[in-house]
Amino acid sequence: MTKIMELMERRAKAWDAAKNFLDTHSDNGGNVSAEDAATYDKMEKEVTDLTHDIERLQRQEQIDKMMSQPTSSPLTTKPGAKDEPDDKPGIASKAYKTAFWDSIRKRNWYDVQNVLEVGTDANGGYLVPDEYEHQLIQALTDENFFRSLAHVIQTDSGTHTIPIVASHGTASWMEENGLYPESDDTFDQITLSAYKLGTAIKVSEELMNDSVFDLESYISTEFARRIGAAEEEAFLVGDGQKKPEGVFTKVAATEGATTEIANTTLTFDSIMDVFHSLRSVYRNRAVWILNDSTVKALRKIKDGNNNYIWQPSVVAGQPDTILNRPYKTSIYAPELAAGNVPLLFGDFSYYWIADRQGRSFKRLSELYAANGQIGFLASERVDGKLILPEAVRGLSVKAAG
Repeated sequence: MTKIMELMERRAKAWDAAKNFLDTHSDNGGNVSAEDAATYDKMEKEVTDLTHDIERLQRQEQIDKMMSQPTSSPLTTKPGAKDEPDDKPGIASKAYKTAFWDSIRKRNWYDVQNVLEVGTDANGGYLVPDEYEHQLIQALTDENFFRSLAHVIQTDSGTHTIPIVASHGTASWMEENGLYPESDDTFDQITLSAYKLGTAIKVSEELMNDSVFDLESYISTEFARRIGAAEEEAFLVGDGQKKPEGVFTKVAATEGATTEIANTTLTFDSIMDVFHSLRSVYRNRAVWILNDSTVKALRKIKDGNNNYIWQPSVVAGQPDTILNRPYKTSIYAPELAAGNVPLLFGDFSYYWIADRQGRSFKRLSELYAANGQIGFLASERVDGKLILPEAVRGLSVKAAG
């Protein structure tokens, strides 16, 4: 039995115990004493801690699978045969990859400039090789869960225009031999820009001179951790000013997109109102996004059959659910507080992320030399917008006063 399955079984038993305790120690109105509430909170914390342990082990399992991929191709030709020529152009070529990492590792590496010209960035850095670009994107997806829910496209230019249907034509009943009613679709456009997101990564000279040090993996890990966190925050709550417009921001600003409650007390009816406010065509792929503190409040809610709407998974690979739909948590999702939209439910594939092709790195040999370090500037250009607002619905809390 795997460690993940053991933890899932422990969590299921802990959750059953917590539910039974709440059922037997609450009055008809669902209220409990302060002492019993403290006991329940401890039991629920065990469930939450086990959930975090399961998620951590699942991420480790995914990374292990990625790291176990073969790093070289099998020998398929006869001994002594020449290697196949490298016919990939530009930054996908083997020559460019070799030159790029030589320029990153070695100071004043002038011999490779002709090869690197094809990947020269406007800010003086170099575009990363294609193969490494895929590695960075995979690492970003591991760090930023929202990329796995959204629709990601690559663009070659700074902006990308998306035509969308603003309203649909309709059919009408008509008299025999009557005129066909005219009703046309109306179209609109959404423009995705290319906002710059960057970070400075510093490495000690001792590590750089250590041939065993895996510089590629270190940079990709740090790049993904820093850029991924900034991306997730922007994709969720960004204001659209020199950064993507967040999905929470868009839903809060869209008329009729939220179900409003008077205070921070969540009820089964209010959650069901959000669930059914989303058209069924989107519910089949819908996911909840919320803060951990909001999940805690939802764990105490029961449906009309006295069953809790939050259910833990007991099968490896299957997510925990709210009303039988999976959910994702983020520290950037707004808290359950007055004036906020703390919860979203929808098909987030209608949030489009536009990656401008080509992440770039630039080496800084002198800036941190006094500290015995070498700096690397890493950057990307990206934008994101919800192109179909009706695909996502939310719960809003009435503003105070």
